[in-house]
Amino acid sequence: MRQFIAALGLGLLVAIPAAQAQTTLSIATGGTGGVYYPIGGGLGEMIGRHIDGYTGVAEVTGASVENMGLIHREDSDLALALADTVYQAYHGEGRFEGRALTDIRALGSVYPNAIQLVTLKNSGITSLSDLQGKRVSIGAPGSGTEVSANTLLQANGITLRNTQRLNFNETADALRDGDIDAGFWSVGPPTSSIMSLATARDIHILSFTETEIAKAIEAQPVFAPFTLAAGTYEGVDEDVRTIGTPNVLAVNARMSEDLAYQITRILFEQVDELRAIHSAANSTTVDFSLEATPIPLHPGALRYYRETGKSIPSRLVR
Repeated sequence: MRQFIAALGLGLLVAIPAAQAQTTLSIATGGTGGVYYPIGGGLGEMIGRHIDGYTGVAEVTGASVENMGLIHREDSDLALALADTVYQAYHGEGRFEGRALTDIRALGSVYPNAIQLVTLKNSGITSLSDLQGKRVSIGAPGSGTEVSANTLLQANGITLRNTQRLNFNETADALRDGDIDAGFWSVGPPTSSIMSLATARDIHILSFTETEIAKAIEAQPVFAPFTLAAGTYEGVDEDVRTIGTPNVLAVNARMSEDLAYQITRILFEQVDELRAIHSAANSTTVDFSLEATPIPLHPGALRYYRETGKSIPSRLVR
């Protein structure tokens, strides 16, 4: 569409371009107490700065499981989700039994989460088995934390009778107030909700044994050993042995190839902008993405990775 104005004193009509319409992309994230929300917000800002005609906005959601449904229905344009949830959604397993969401594609993996099982230092809880009979938050309904916590517990033969399904901020508040005994987070460290809790109470983050980690990886191959470094949170003075899970940036297969290519390109080529928002993006590299992504890449993303000259694993090509 063009607009017309009269040239001063000449009585002429001159065509000028109308302002370019902006398309706002919805980015499904999680709660405000995790890492998805700031990472999604940062990505939205990057899209607005570097892709003509587009901007992006982070949307608060119930996180990974819900986000897969949003992408499948095209209610969101992009979504962050844990790799185990993405894998289950694509293959129709776990929470997605009998309804494989085969129209989901990946742009890549952004950074790894760490399963963080947090208690207070005076709780008497020092191992997974100590959770028996305790009040435990396993994560918000429809979150990747819930999926990962259940996988870890079931793989190690632990059935909890008194669980609550709280988001990150609610879990931190409940621990602080003594309403629960322990809580799971699956999130990129450090996360604001645990940092806030650690300033109000003396916290303890449980280390898992090698056997517990091995059983979890056997049950869910996208898991990997992860060391949470001492000093990540106030009062946590020793390294914590736990489990890492990649976080995937997912889209619907119907997204245009050019748009998927451009988003993938800025994700890696402008990554310093994302790192300035959250240190989790220090892991955002092409090598990590190709190693960690569990489902096929969108053709636009695949075009970018091929331009880097890297070897593309066959599992990522459909």
